[in-house]
Amino acid sequence: MKFIDLFAGIGGFHYALHNLGAECVFASEIDKYARETYQLNLAKVSPLLFDNNTFNDDIMKITDPKNQIPDFDILCAGFPCQPFSQAGHKRGFEELHQNRGNMFFKICEILEAKRPKAFFLENVRHILKHDDGKTFDTIKRILTEELGYTFDYKMVKASDHGLPQHRPRIFMVGFNKDYSSNLPEFAFPAPTPLTMTMSDIWQGECPKEVGYTLRVGGRGSGLHDRRNWDSYLVNGKEQRLTSKEGIKMMGLPETFKFPVSEAQAMKQLGNSVAVNAIQATAEELIKYLDENTSLLAPPLKKAA
Repeated sequence: MKFIDLFAGIGGFHYALHNLGAECVFASEIDKYARETYQLNLAKVSPLLFDNNTFNDDIMKITDPKNQIPDFDILCAGFPCQPFSQAGHKRGFEELHQNRGNMFFKICEILEAKRPKAFFLENVRHILKHDDGKTFDTIKRILTEELGYTFDYKMVKASDHGLPQHRPRIFMVGFNKDYSSNLPEFAFPAPTPLTMTMSDIWQGECPKEVGYTLRVGGRGSGLHDRRNWDSYLVNGKEQRLTSKEGIKMMGLPETFKFPVSEAQAMKQLGNSVAVNAIQATAEELIKYLDENTSLLAPPLKKAA
């Protein structure tokens, strides 16, 4: 299987699908610091991505996706959540004429041009209720009615798949109906037990089994502040989370390194995806493609 990694961040989707034997043939990330982290860690994992100059620095520069992006099977994208999240004031599609708001429509443009077999999208849970559900309904309508894909979604926590972090996110999966007009419903994987707790993360006694969701801002609020997410009681003393613990909480490999400042590292972790959760769903997605052989055959001929 070949996939592309849009709004790639530090490579959470990349690691998850690579672990399943898939090949990344195109990636895009605009933040220069995240690009440094991505390339440092993934150049050895997917050398051709960088040797072939297919690590894009601005998806808006892709004006002809049919010819500028290699063929692929799965589009992966943790598309920017600011237009749909509390941090972005939940403006949603009102931001369409600004780059952040346009990003979902860039995904649609690529889906329309390349017609991959499947997509796997991730966003914040607030997207479900934004604008009384109209934002999510619009996303679903475009993907199904205008682009001809199936659409299934689920709210998934990192802690559903072994990691000691809440991190609730909406996972969206769809399959191309060009290949079959009668595809079965996709089944998301069932939750699995924790494989580690915050005591394992800290290598000390921590009464909080599952940790807070890693965030981008608001560090150092302290144990007794309702906004706290990075302070923990460990062996009876208050300790603040660092990128060392964050790497483990996100399911990134032990060899993962940050070539940037600690502040940048924590920001990048807050913007990343939980590898274990992504991988569990991606495994079911790939299994679905293997079991529905019509998706691996030539697409149906459309009536003139």
